[in-house]
Amino acid sequence: MRVYLDNNATTKIDPLAKVKMQPFFEELYGNPNSLHKFGMEVRPYLNEAMGAMYDALNIPDEDDLLITSCATESNNAVLKGIFFKHILPNPAKNHIVTTAVEHPSIGETLHFLAENGVEVSFVDVDERGYVSAEAIQAAITERTVLVSMMWANNETGVIFPIEEVALTCKEKGILFHTDAVQAIGKVKVDLSATPIDYLTFSAHKFHGPKGIGALYVKKGRELPNLLHGGEQMGGKRAGTLNVAYIIGMGLALKQSVGHLEQMNAEVRRLRDKLEAALAKIPDTIVVGRGAPRTPNTLLISLRGIEGEAMLWDLNKAGIAASTGSACASESLEANPIMSAIGEDPELAHTAIRLSLSRFTTEAEIDYTITAFTKAAERLRSISSTYGYKAEAL
Repeated sequence: MRVYLDNNATTKIDPLAKVKMQPFFEELYGNPNSLHKFGMEVRPYLNEAMGAMYDALNIPDEDDLLITSCATESNNAVLKGIFFKHILPNPAKNHIVTTAVEHPSIGETLHFLAENGVEVSFVDVDERGYVSAEAIQAAITERTVLVSMMWANNETGVIFPIEEVALTCKEKGILFHTDAVQAIGKVKVDLSATPIDYLTFSAHKFHGPKGIGALYVKKGRELPNLLHGGEQMGGKRAGTLNVAYIIGMGLALKQSVGHLEQMNAEVRRLRDKLEAALAKIPDTIVVGRGAPRTPNTLLISLRGIEGEAMLWDLNKAGIAASTGSACASESLEANPIMSAIGEDPELAHTAIRLSLSRFTTEAEIDYTITAFTKAAERLRSISSTYGYKAEAL
């Protein structure tokens, strides 16, 4: 059996989105910015897709949703845009608050900005991987221009207090950005109800195509262009529009929001079943337990077993999992959330992330429970027999 449990890294495309995209590769292939019929006949479909995204996230008509290549581009556009528009002209407001467990597209960009005079506060998480609104508020100073925090953590699924922090920022006149990559399609995101200035996401996290994403910008919060060139997206993001992928993203977003009830009922039930079974393995820690979490994510640590060794065994059994963010996986470093939590340093290399989707089946979860348990027993046996921590063999 082949079982895919790495949906926080990427998801398979929604079959309906794939079908809807197809005509825009061969039949309706005109550039929507062209004035001839080939271009003009594409525009209604493009407008429909954009409208679907506005509806799915309840975006006010006056606000912008800019199409980008991915959330990494969107996050860079926000952080570097704040630097050029707000910090360079007014160095007295050069402070940005974020968390210690952000995605690399936030963390690495902020480290780059710190090298260029920006003061950055990385707020620690607690033992559950949760960061409180009070901790963020305590980090804010008179010099703070922006707070940027993810809506849900990609490793643990822990949901951060977005609404409360957004309200604090609004009251203090501070800009607020959230990376909502892991929240879309898992929790309700309502941009008319929460005072968010900037929000970013990627389509491939909610069963859309890879290589397409978006940046929400509240009216009056416009940023300098990260990409200059043509007049696409109202002159705010240059580059020929990837029509087929925008069509796919629009339908995938509509579908994902429409399946929120399924995610928070059936997918959560399967995740909890998997968690309950694996938690019975000796010397096991479920990270994030007790904190609000997205319904599909499980981060589990097995003392004495290298995460890479467990992944090796799971892969041989046909199960796809991960030790953390796909954007940082090639380094094989310690899982950042385990390090941030402050657990025993040994445990930083033992975390396995299992992330489900609405396409995950009961049979797949049953198979995973059996295969995971057998792998843990085998690796523990090696460790016990030879007297060293089990590594990938």
